[in-house]
Amino acid sequence: MNDYLSGLKEGRLKLHSLEKEMPPKDAVAVRRAFIEMETGKKLDKIGDFTINIDRAAEKNCENMIGAVQVPVGIAGKLKVNGEYADDEFYIPLATTEGALVASINRGCKAITLAGGADVRIQRDGMTRAPVFAAKNVVQATEAARWIEENITLLKEIAETTTSHGKLLDIRCFVTGTNLHARIEFFTGDAMGMNMVTIASEKVAAKIQEETGVVLVALSGNMCTDKKPSAINVILGRGKTVVAGVFLPDDLIKSTFKTDSKTMAEVNMKKNLVGSARAVSLGFNSHAANVIAAVFLACGQDPAHVVEGSNTITTVEQAEGGVYVSVTLPSLQVGTVGGGTGLDTQREALNLLGCAGGGETSGANSRKFAEIIAAAVLAGELSLIGALGAGHLARAHKQLGR
Repeated sequence: MNDYLSGLKEGRLKLHSLEKEMPPKDAVAVRRAFIEMETGKKLDKIGDFTINIDRAAEKNCENMIGAVQVPVGIAGKLKVNGEYADDEFYIPLATTEGALVASINRGCKAITLAGGADVRIQRDGMTRAPVFAAKNVVQATEAARWIEENITLLKEIAETTTSHGKLLDIRCFVTGTNLHARIEFFTGDAMGMNMVTIASEKVAAKIQEETGVVLVALSGNMCTDKKPSAINVILGRGKTVVAGVFLPDDLIKSTFKTDSKTMAEVNMKKNLVGSARAVSLGFNSHAANVIAAVFLACGQDPAHVVEGSNTITTVEQAEGGVYVSVTLPSLQVGTVGGGTGLDTQREALNLLGCAGGGETSGANSRKFAEIIAAAVLAGELSLIGALGAGHLARAHKQLGR
């Protein structure tokens, strides 16, 4: 250990290359000891974890020194009436926010007592959008036309890079001499960003060769990845999912201590008018709270929460109750690859019955997306109900320790 620490101190060794000198388990320990020595801060708890070090250090995290633990709570059972998820589920939620799990749990109870949340997936396509530079607007427009006329050829080229991905469509956008090509792929049970990036590189090379436009960047921000954007709300990205439930008046009163008229008014004035006045891209109460908690528990990329926050919540009065729905235009999830292979995250996915690849390509990731949408609906119901009953502050005083 001391020889390695001296080597790091003197610059003969680099932190990022320790795995070349020793097994990952030892590299993580040496790296952590060096950081402790350099900063004078102990990292005993960060160094105490159960996930497989070899996989984490090789696949998920560079310069690994340990792991941060987030408490995981359970909400449910939640009854989901989906095309892929058709059962009752316990929802794993990783969070440090007091009252969140309790709130979602209350929404799960209401949905289950009402017969379950109906959930459907409208679209399923991950995008990457390279940007090209043209000499003038004529070349940019002609290149866009060439792409649109040769999608079959580009589809064949893209699919030489993957046995799972399928190129679905390419939409072109010309802005002066800039050409953005928004390429959409079906990615099976993987969230698919690596898959579509590799395929898009081959497609971009062919476009450059045939049209003369010059590839500037493989991602031109019209994808749009990990940033708020109207294009993802309108066209979708990842899974576009809708979930809804009818709540009768007596259930609203017994569970949420309010009524259908009040819930509809809260949603209108808060989620719709308030969000419009703020020019928000998310018309919901706290969808990101639920999505983030599930993402952390189940090994998803937490940066994609920003796109999940595009959720739109509607509350419509009907005879004898209220119909509440959530629409998630851009939910990026996967059940293979990325963080889904980490031990604890895989256990959480297995709890939901959707770890790994499905019996048919994409079945497990779609099941997972349907469960998340139903959980978001549960969270929206509970918070709207709490606001309608005037219970929000009281709940946080009691549970937000």
